[in-house]
Amino acid sequence: MQSSAGGSSLQVHAVRFGPGQELLACLQAFVEQRRLRAPFIITCVGSVTRATVRLANATATNTNEVLHLSGRFEIVSLVGTLNPEAHLHICLSDAAGRTVGGHVLGDLDLFTTAEVVLGEASDLRFTREMDPQTGFPELVVQPRSQAE
Repeated sequence: MQSSAGGSSLQVHAVRFGPGQELLACLQAFVEQRRLRAPFIITCVGSVTRATVRLANATATNTNEVLHLSGRFEIVSLVGTLNPEAHLHICLSDAAGRTVGGHVLGDLDLFTTAEVVLGEASDLRFTREMDPQTGFPELVVQPRSQAE
């Protein structure tokens, strides 16, 4: 299934979160407060002390492929969409520069900071619907109605 609603103008939002905050919850609260309907991550830098990610081998029936990280990690990449059921992927590096990444499940407890630039496709709305082919809720892109 492919979902596309054409082009859109872009709004840009920048925010910084601080030590001890949980990044996913902060991002979701920011999106809700600003009433963003088609938000996505443009860039993010920061560091975390914990993270829970689902690894690439997971399927809809085998969701046990989860990694619980604890320690100090740099966020070297964070990408994805932030509709109510956020779909984010993260890449983290440890003190030796080794990287690990996967689908964000939560527990992104900030160590020092997270500087995040978000984009919003102003003319679109992102939702998620269960895709029987993948077994996961997948992105649906629709034109934003005039009432929104």
